[in-house]
Amino acid sequence: MTIRFHEVTKRYGKEEALDHINLELQPGKIYGLLGPNGSGKSTTLKLITGLVYPNQGNITVLGEEVTRKTCKQVAYLTELDMFYEAFTVEKILSFYASQFPDFDIGKAKLLIQELKLEPQKKVRRLSKGNRGRLKLVLTLARNTPVILLDEPFSGLDAMVRESMVTSLLRYIDFSKQTVIIATHEINEVESLLDEVLAIYNGHIVGHEHVETLREEYGLSVLDWFKMKMEEKGV
Repeated sequence: MTIRFHEVTKRYGKEEALDHINLELQPGKIYGLLGPNGSGKSTTLKLITGLVYPNQGNITVLGEEVTRKTCKQVAYLTELDMFYEAFTVEKILSFYASQFPDFDIGKAKLLIQELKLEPQKKVRRLSKGNRGRLKLVLTLARNTPVILLDEPFSGLDAMVRESMVTSLLRYIDFSKQTVIIATHEINEVESLLDEVLAIYNGHIVGHEHVETLREEYGLSVLDWFKMKMEEKGV
């Protein structure tokens, strides 16, 4: 397995973000992590990267307990936008290539073309949609076993979201990579997902194969998620 959570609890002060989570994620799959704001989605991703550590339990990535060393196995698209504003798109690619040995500059340039980004344009002149595209390029161009996408479509218009979904399908190596997409934009990601997890109030309240939902229960991912939230009184 690629990622394993065993009895993981994470607190921020007195607030419990995750409560005794158990989870096993396999290679070669795209997982949707769905939940309302404050449910624990971002905390789950940060724990996998080693940006924060659990108060109880343990997390392994590729069989190793999460440390700053294992974070090299993870490409993480965060909601935050942390670019050097004076850099051009092309210079951002070169900078990432200098920082990450696994960064595939050839793949990045193909993605830049596909997502219609101008290499010589400075970051400060990019629209919000194009900044979102650039973040996706920088994440997908890393050849890591784990890819984490935290709200990759937040605030983007439908055309931008559609182009990003197309790129996700084309540039992920399904034989090697495990992808987790944390989002509340459920309709956009449904076509991508192999399995879906519902998280609420720090607990995993559902975990299903998307194919099973469709073929055995006749449910879309959105219908299933709404059902899980209704069970919790949301």
